[in-house]
Amino acid sequence: MSFRPGALVRTAAAAVKPPPRLVDWSLLVLVVLEAVSGAVSFTVGTPAGWPVFWLHRIVGLTFVALLGFKLARVRHRLTDPGQWRPSTLLSVLTAVGAVGALATGIAWAFGLDVRLSYWTLLSVHVGFGLALVPLVVWHLTTRFRLPSRRDFDRRRTTLQYTALLLGGAVTYRLQEVANHRLETRGADRRFTGSQPRRGTGNEGFPVTSWVADDPDPVDRSDWTLTVRGEISTPLEYAYGDLASDSEAEALLDCTSGWYTSRRWRGVRIGDLLDAAEVGDDAKFVRFVSVTGYRWSLPIDEARRALLATHVDDERLSHGHGAPLRLVAPGRRGFQWVKWVERVDVRSRDDPAQWLVTLISGFD
Repeated sequence: MSFRPGALVRTAAAAVKPPPRLVDWSLLVLVVLEAVSGAVSFTVGTPAGWPVFWLHRIVGLTFVALLGFKLARVRHRLTDPGQWRPSTLLSVLTAVGAVGALATGIAWAFGLDVRLSYWTLLSVHVGFGLALVPLVVWHLTTRFRLPSRRDFDRRRTTLQYTALLLGGAVTYRLQEVANHRLETRGADRRFTGSQPRRGTGNEGFPVTSWVADDPDPVDRSDWTLTVRGEISTPLEYAYGDLASDSEAEALLDCTSGWYTSRRWRGVRIGDLLDAAEVGDDAKFVRFVSVTGYRWSLPIDEARRALLATHVDDERLSHGHGAPLRLVAPGRRGFQWVKWVERVDVRSRDDPAQWLVTLISGFD
């Protein structure tokens, strides 16, 4: 008997292929999981958060299999003009969004670093993913059919989805092995997926801004740092009054897809808090940019952080946050507030910072 790889693949695919309705709704569930895990991953900067990234990648590869089942089932509706309907354009847009998200994600995993104008390939991947959520929801409403009881066979369905997820996990692991064996640029990615930047000083890593948060250069002679809130002694410093003599080696991991380890010099926040004599109710420290952008850290974490004036013995450039930038080890780049002009010691966290983070650049 001759060995037929194609027949074997078709048999295996048929064995793990769920019923059509389950495929459709599974695609929606996986897209939402990808969007949620992707958003959460933006806030994870320490290796302890690796399961979030593994989940995102395994679910994405499982999505590839289900999308293949879906496209194989409906291909005749897309290729035969006689079957085109008003909803066909939506189907095409959804397919383009899905293929775009998958292609850019896989290319980035292998280390392809192509800039499309301002955007990295990872940023384009995020854009496709965000667009895909409403497209899939809208697409499902055009052919709304909930799965019926006969679509479920508890044992068979469990085995099918277990096999699909395990297939995604194995494929991801093989991709990691291939990166190292082939020595691709993806081999030295951090667990977050970010790729290294190894220069020195201000020119050693990219200038990026969250959303459109990019003010005019700050005049140091007219700038002051204010410390206020749950403290006994409000403080105000001119740039020349800052004792920039504390140093820290810290890794900056930007959500646009790069990371760099640098030596930063500036003012240790713990020293500022000691000088201000924080009150017993102080629990959080909020760092506010000249643009209104802000982020808060628990006070114990904030004490270990730094307000940097220099990077690798070079005075910070405007693009990197001069005159003062938060250096928060273990946090992602968008939480390293640039152009800091105020430090607020607070008794409560600041949930509204999430909204301000999104809109500050448009003020």
